[in-house]
Amino acid sequence: MSGNRVLIAGASIAGPALAHWLRRYGAEVAVVERAPELRPGGQAVDARGVTKEVIRRMGLDAQVRAARTRTAGAYTVDVDGKVLETFRAEDDGGDGFISEIEILRGDLSTVLYDDTRDGVEYIFDDRIAELTQDTDGVDVVFASGDRRRFDLVIGADGLHSSLRALVFGPRERFIRHLGHVLAFYTVPNEFGLDGWLIDYQDQASGRSAGLRPIPDATHAMAMFSFPAADLDVDYRDVEAQKRLLREQMADLGWLTPRILAHVDDTPDFYLDQVAQVVMDRWSSGRVGLLGDAAFSSSPMSGQGTGLALIGAYLLAGELAAANWDPEAGFAAYEARMRPFVEANQEIGRVHARTRDVPAPGAEPNAEPEWDFELIDRAINGIELPDYAGLRGLNA
Repeated sequence: MSGNRVLIAGASIAGPALAHWLRRYGAEVAVVERAPELRPGGQAVDARGVTKEVIRRMGLDAQVRAARTRTAGAYTVDVDGKVLETFRAEDDGGDGFISEIEILRGDLSTVLYDDTRDGVEYIFDDRIAELTQDTDGVDVVFASGDRRRFDLVIGADGLHSSLRALVFGPRERFIRHLGHVLAFYTVPNEFGLDGWLIDYQDQASGRSAGLRPIPDATHAMAMFSFPAADLDVDYRDVEAQKRLLREQMADLGWLTPRILAHVDDTPDFYLDQVAQVVMDRWSSGRVGLLGDAAFSSSPMSGQGTGLALIGAYLLAGELAAANWDPEAGFAAYEARMRPFVEANQEIGRVHARTRDVPAPGAEPNAEPEWDFELIDRAINGIELPDYAGLRGLNA
């Protein structure tokens, strides 16, 4: 049956999650990833609320829980290391500041890849170079020179999506910077980290430094943030990013100099602006977008992974329910998903504002008065239809 040969761009989280569901509904799926292999490490990502039910429906609850960071909680500290606040993983039913299910991005990507690799074609070290669509399909030219035709193409290639730029327009049209930069990388655990995250924030400068546990107890994940209205650094120029981080953190204090000492020998350095993607439509003809490529809520929301996994479930289900008709499937996916996205993006914006640097002479930022109804909508405020009856119908 025409309509179910699908190419997905991006093999991080959203792409393999979508591949899982599309394959279950009988689609023939290929995933193209520009990196030569899965990227390791990365920031810790969380599964809260409805996201946990999606993982359960995928049949991956045991695998995801086995790969958790097992963070017991978090301490905020002052410059001398004195504990100011304590948060525990069991707070708020496991959906609080430290989530019950917290996993490194690279580890979750591996779980999803291992789950799908036998039934999905993965193409590493390649990318979509050209794309032309008509009423019946999409002709794709890969950077390698390979040419193929698909019924649908989905961009799940992140904040800096090249597919989005190719089909929908330049990135500046859709990206909204929230005025901050985040950096993460793995360091040796020479700090006595014992299952608790430690976070130091300098309110006067808006900068922060932290360490979090990872499954390998001999190492830890370093975390930095600093304010930046404009970031004039190529997101692929890692050496320039490292220089910028050193410059911004040079006089921060706490454990910062010891953490920065490992920046040159880390295997998984990451730095980027805190940004959201805001689009009027997530599809154009037979091309659709998913995850950060379509609706990044920024790490400040704590829900980027949830949006990717829930979006993958809904997109695959609605396409299959529409018998692979792109117009109907994309429209139904967007109608279900957009209010949930908007709630999570608002959470991200509120959190980012709490990190803004006060104007000279102004009072420090007060603790935000969180809208708990908004928080609940951002965690649980979406219905998951039961698409189980679609299994195999379109195979």
